[in-house]
Amino acid sequence: MKNRVERALIIGASGGIGRALGAGLRAQGVDVTGLSRSGDGLDVTDEGAVARVLDPLPGPFELILVATGALEINGAAPERALRQITARAMRDQFALNCLGPALILRHAPRLLPRDRRGVFAALSARVGSIGDNRLGGWYGYRAAKAALNQVLHTGAIELARTHPRAICVALHPGTVATSLTAKYRGRHPAVAPEEAAANLLSVIDGLTAAETGLFLDWQGRHLPW
Repeated sequence: MKNRVERALIIGASGGIGRALGAGLRAQGVDVTGLSRSGDGLDVTDEGAVARVLDPLPGPFELILVATGALEINGAAPERALRQITARAMRDQFALNCLGPALILRHAPRLLPRDRRGVFAALSARVGSIGDNRLGGWYGYRAAKAALNQVLHTGAIELARTHPRAICVALHPGTVATSLTAKYRGRHPAVAPEEAAANLLSVIDGLTAAETGLFLDWQGRHLPW
């Protein structure tokens, strides 16, 4: 990395992309702290669990990556039509795909450095773009990711007041061959988690403070809100 990262924090480190991100960073000599629900009891939808796990962590981390999320939760597949919307499925989507990263972001002011570059990035999805939505469907997942994008954009504005070199972004990793996408990618081209991680780390490495608050894809291209 051209922008030096000594310590990184990965939330969702047991998932396909999370594991690959951790491996990629460690290969570059970065000291990686990886946290997950399965390994550390970090349920990102539980405010108490987030505080219990994150409060003892000594900062700063030059890079915080939130790689949590799911398309299908508690057996509820993405909705194809309005008649398939249920309150429970919508709540579950918002809890995991928006509230979870938001609760992690709440701790960013303490965990990011104030005197040098620091990056907070969360995995979003292109289907969370309102401007790019031409197919419809997937109401809960789309809405939760759109809400996440708003949280990250708003968080970037606040962080800039106290952390002038901080960067807070939403990242679309592309279609990645993981268990999250297995049932839904069909013939859509997908890349291995290791390739996706390398792409994302390359984008992150090139970010400047002027790009904080943006929604970017795995090639560094700006996506519409």
